[in-house]
Amino acid sequence: MKYIKNISIVICLMISFSFGQKTYIHAGKLIDGVTDIPIEMVTIVINGNIIQSVLRGYLNPDPNDKLINLREYTVLPGLMDMHTHLSGESNPKRYMERFTMDLDDYAYRSIQFAERTLMAGFTTVRDLGGPVNTSLRDAINKQYLIGPRIYSAGKSLATTGGHADPTNGMRFELMGNPGPAEGVVNGISDARKAVRQQYKNGADLIKITATGGVLSVAKSGENPQFKEEEIQAIVETASDYNMHVAAHAHGAEGMKRAVRAGVRSIEHGTLMDEETMGLMKKYGTYYVPTISAGEFVAEKAKLDGYYPEIIRPKAAKIGPQ
Repeated sequence: MKYIKNISIVICLMISFSFGQKTYIHAGKLIDGVTDIPIEMVTIVINGNIIQSVLRGYLNPDPNDKLINLREYTVLPGLMDMHTHLSGESNPKRYMERFTMDLDDYAYRSIQFAERTLMAGFTTVRDLGGPVNTSLRDAINKQYLIGPRIYSAGKSLATTGGHADPTNGMRFELMGNPGPAEGVVNGISDARKAVRQQYKNGADLIKITATGGVLSVAKSGENPQFKEEEIQAIVETASDYNMHVAAHAHGAEGMKRAVRAGVRSIEHGTLMDEETMGLMKKYGTYYVPTISAGEFVAEKAKLDGYYPEIIRPKAAKIGPQ
């Protein structure tokens, strides 16, 4: 393949169609996701924002239709990334940004991340936690911005001091006592209220941090951080609102609790053991491994000053696995 470029949904988002005008794509090769071998010399016909047909050979469009010549390229359906955070990025200033950046700043910065993601070929993503991911989804849906289709989890849910507690690492006077409105859960009542709050805020799904995390300003990267009954309350409540639950988890015990409680997916799953795998098969739980993230944090942990010192040993230990 000379070059692989995702074109199907990107064209629908990037091209302004006239009424009744069709777009013809002449693709040198097509990976359709159905056949095992790429199909050569294909015409893709797009009507409005719908792929109308895929035909062998190069068909000539009518005079009023549009032709895109990709005979030297390989075309494939849009890729999907099930674990993204389009509101932010990893950088040495990240831990100060929560004190220096307003929501407006996060929103404007996320525009470039969304467009880069789409242009890399990812036409659908799950955004599993961020300050503006739901608004970013809406702006893209309204065609204010260029980006992928987003399924937003809104704010990730945590326990006090857990991986997604927004006050971790702050001085005591600033920590306060965050609760369900801030995505912090302690007990079954909080669990139900936190899910309902995310529904009210417009989330498409729920994300929990079932164990400690590598990049949170907290000591453990793997201990379980929800009781099983709390996760079960989250899953049951989410189901009432037709939402599924994704569970960040590094340690095995936290994964087992999450799987037994009914989460849809395990994210990261770094220290997964055979028992956990068996439970996932039994309950039909999906696995999202995020391998590139582990490689990244392990490399950055070697750099002085890139992460706070409490994070470096976690990144060095968990990242390579």
